[in-house]
Amino acid sequence: MQLLTNAGAASSSEAKLTVSLASTQEEVREVQRLRYKVFIETMGLSALANADGLDSDEFDAYCDHLIVRDTKTLRVVGTYRLMSPHGARRMGRYYSEQEFDLGRLDNLRSSIAEAGRACIDPDYRSGSVIMLLWAGLAAFMRRERCDYLMGCASVSLADGGHNAAALYHALDQSSFSPAEYRVTPHVPFPVHERESGHVAQMPPLLKGYLRSGAWVCGDPAWDPDFHSADFFLLLPLSKLDGRYARHYLKEARTT
Repeated sequence: MQLLTNAGAASSSEAKLTVSLASTQEEVREVQRLRYKVFIETMGLSALANADGLDSDEFDAYCDHLIVRDTKTLRVVGTYRLMSPHGARRMGRYYSEQEFDLGRLDNLRSSIAEAGRACIDPDYRSGSVIMLLWAGLAAFMRRERCDYLMGCASVSLADGGHNAAALYHALDQSSFSPAEYRVTPHVPFPVHERESGHVAQMPPLLKGYLRSGAWVCGDPAWDPDFHSADFFLLLPLSKLDGRYARHYLKEARTT
């Protein structure tokens, strides 16, 4: 299913890119292979290795899969997994509920889209792919009539968790949600057990969410499978930063 007709340049080869939703099982497998390459092979998560070379779980069947494809090589070079309110009802829960108690968001469930499993091929990290993914995400939210976007931004614990803790403490108060939107991690990452002197290095995904106007909704959760601290974020579209709104929502209206 084509979402946008826009194409952009990426990487030194000036690749032409398109964004769409996976419409066949083979396209879903292409997404799962890219996720495996980025999440498991590149990150060295040997405990999650498998003979199929696919990163898959029970949520995939209930989600839409946003893909950015290089039209010259036909490679899928970027992806985002999107769960609509309808998909969450069919599944019985959102993916984030494995890590967080979302009870305070119950009244928003009919208007929340969840984004996760964001990844980009290492050869295409020039900015064009993430721009198309965000534009495709805006189009998806418009189609599903969702007023809120939620998701998790993962921070690696490869350094012992010092950067994750430093990031949490470097956030200013305006970055946190009002109390009525706070969520509680089932297994909190101990952000208060940290060494001083670490300078926070913010991952691009977390930086993109915060620049767009998203809130961090409390303490991060510890994800032992992916060896990460996961920050839960909520973005009300009404709060979307003006520059991002003009760009992404304009692109969404072209679909």
